[in-house]
Amino acid sequence: MSIKIVTDSTADLSPELKSRYGIEVVPLTVHFGEEVYYDGVNLTQDEFLEKVNTSPHFPKTGQATPATFLELFRRLLAEGHEILFVGISADLSGTYASACLAAQELAGAPIVAVDSRNLSLGIGVLALQAAEMAEQGASLQTIADHLRAMTPRIRTSFIVESLDFLYKGGRLTRTQALIGNVLQIHPRIEVVDGKMIVPEKIRGSKSKAKARLLEWITANKERVDNNWVGVAHCRDEEAANELAAQLREMKLARNLIVTKAGAVISTHCGPGTVGIIYVEKEA
Repeated sequence: MSIKIVTDSTADLSPELKSRYGIEVVPLTVHFGEEVYYDGVNLTQDEFLEKVNTSPHFPKTGQATPATFLELFRRLLAEGHEILFVGISADLSGTYASACLAAQELAGAPIVAVDSRNLSLGIGVLALQAAEMAEQGASLQTIADHLRAMTPRIRTSFIVESLDFLYKGGRLTRTQALIGNVLQIHPRIEVVDGKMIVPEKIRGSKSKAKARLLEWITANKERVDNNWVGVAHCRDEEAANELAAQLREMKLARNLIVTKAGAVISTHCGPGTVGIIYVEKEA
């Protein structure tokens, strides 16, 4: 039996990477009032941002359901696959719990679910690692064990251009957002043990914040695993490509991924967000 890797749409993998590795993606949902869209299926990043500008409703996100996973898992099993799912942190969404419930409904089937304890390309690099191992003939359990050992070593950090989306998404008060925008504060956000934290707030231009993001990874460059490094962005290709060019010059990794954040991630961070993701070497 071959092993099929499944992830969710918050992994922010490009169509090319999904096609190259045969990765299946379960979409989360984005709601504008009564309108429901499926992330990456009938709502791209550009379409999402257009709706943000025209809809009277601020978007809300929804987890993938057990029924969605059941339908996909049954199809993949019927095709003769074993299944490994790796998805968004269980502390940030109920999607992982939905996958586990679907697997329990199919008790005895060769399905393993792994909590990435991360988001965006922090999930994506785990899915890509799993797909590479599957191609090399590793067993389902070996891949799952390897990913679980990797999750504490995934490093994800990003900066946002405006605090408006964090405020509208309920992660900041209106006063915090107003003061932060007036003072040009760009929080540098990290994902630590499945949750988002703000280790520092950078005051000044976005260029200064981008430089700090680069300092964050270069301060630890001797510990950067040389397989995957990623740059993800929400409508800021210029910043993403600039960071990617600088990372390429450093030759930190064989594979440098540049990708757009999907609608779900964009709902919470907003346009102008850019982040770097890497894997730390084993101690």
